[in-house]
Amino acid sequence: MQIVIELPEQIANQLQLVNISRRVLELIAADRYRQGHIGAAEVRQILKFSSRWETYEFLKREKAYLPYTEEDLDRDSQTIFNLLAQE
Repeated sequence: MQIVIELPEQIANQLQLVNISRRVLELIAADRYRQGHIGAAEVRQILKFSSRWETYEFLKREKAYLPYTEEDLDRDSQTIFNLLAQE
């Protein structure tokens, strides 16, 4: 698939200094990961990283963390409580 973006000439000239296609792909992958639509394995595949560690470094650099909801906190708290009760 190919996507075309129209930009003012001055901005386009400035952006030619970087690999804009790669950067747009990175931003899309990070955003989809943040939203929980894809996992780290899909990020790795999309961006063709050679290892999961490279993927995790990328996600960290992009501050692409999965949302941690109050529901998650309640579930994790209950799990910890249950584990401590077993001791």
